[in-house]
Amino acid sequence: MVSTQAQDRTTTVSESAWLGPGLALAVMGWGANQFPPLIVLYARELGLTAAVLNAIFGLYALGLIPALLIGGRLSDRLGRKPIVLVSLAISAVGTCLLIYGGEAVSALFAGRMLSGVANGLAFGTGAVWVKELSSTAGDAAAGPRRATIAMTVGFSAGPLVSGLCAQWLSAPTVLPYLPHLVLLAIAVVAVRRAPDPRRHAAQTASPTQDAATTRQPGVVAHFVLVLLPFAPWVFGTAAIALAYLPALIAPEIAGHAMAFGAIVIGLAASAGIVVQPLIRRIPHPESPRLLLISMGVALFGIGVAAWAAHWRSPWMVFSASVLLGVAYGFTQFRGLVEVQQIVGLHALGTATAVYQILSYLGFAVPFLLSIAQSRTGLSPATLLLIVGGIAAVATGWLAVITRTYTHRHLYEHPGQASVTESSPVR
Repeated sequence: MVSTQAQDRTTTVSESAWLGPGLALAVMGWGANQFPPLIVLYARELGLTAAVLNAIFGLYALGLIPALLIGGRLSDRLGRKPIVLVSLAISAVGTCLLIYGGEAVSALFAGRMLSGVANGLAFGTGAVWVKELSSTAGDAAAGPRRATIAMTVGFSAGPLVSGLCAQWLSAPTVLPYLPHLVLLAIAVVAVRRAPDPRRHAAQTASPTQDAATTRQPGVVAHFVLVLLPFAPWVFGTAAIALAYLPALIAPEIAGHAMAFGAIVIGLAASAGIVVQPLIRRIPHPESPRLLLISMGVALFGIGVAAWAAHWRSPWMVFSASVLLGVAYGFTQFRGLVEVQQIVGLHALGTATAVYQILSYLGFAVPFLLSIAQSRTGLSPATLLLIVGGIAAVATGWLAVITRTYTHRHLYEHPGQASVTESSPVR
């Protein structure tokens, strides 16, 4: 049997080689978030109801989830570059449809769906590609940190630019999308020049190896016991800042809702970037300590969000968004490290895609909060405190599971925990 170490050996790459796929991740993150700040605009200009707008918004996830699995598996077999290039092309088509959506609502549906497909293909594949090209950094956590920063730069800049363009420039259903098309063209050039070690390794790997690896009992148990209760808080915290709080405060800032939403989203995402140097200073990021620190930050952010919801203060929303962004930065980084500890490179694309599907479950939080409020009559602040209680239960569970021998062994011997064909995780 061939060991993971032998399979994962890649050609030497330059220290800056990761910038190509890193730029692709940033541009795709831009495309993912350029639409939400314009929801108020479409409601006003096109007369769309909240139900229609929620359906358009939700189509993104409908395209994203299956594409994550397909993209991760294909990239393990064919290499990272072809999948990322295809995702950039699909994203361009999706953005063009969103531009046409100012004239035809059906184009908004199709554009959001294709945006989800494109980002599903890119996010898991791109994150793994950045990790593979970060091997010269001398830091095992460099890959997850760089991928987190790249995606978050896009998550931050996209809505900020689109929201401000829609608020103050002419042609508000067209101009907000044009910067994304320009950036996509630049990203294609950068990606074509980037090396793809996995494409060479895939030629000698077993075609069924990735499926066999991700079905190892130890890997499946780790996903269920650790990542399932942890991953949804990555975007659960972000979604509260991106979607729930701005909509809650919109009546207080009538006339500037798009600009306010853009700034809130930008603050939250920027906080996720700024916190990365702090995370880098934490010793042993692969230890369970950072897992629990991440959940602690998420709990604090949700608590402040409940406070902001109670007082309906725009300034408190700004503060809560920063804290929730910090929580996103911690949890996103730690989750990627967790996956990369337990799966070798030959199946890392597939495993990262599964993890990201779990993390995107958190985007349902604002929708569930809205449904709960309409059916129970509870205040937004009370509902956010209930969400905080659920997060506290998840934190307690993770504290218990990380104290067991099985899980502790994984962290104390990360090099031995990599999955191989002949040595499953114990």
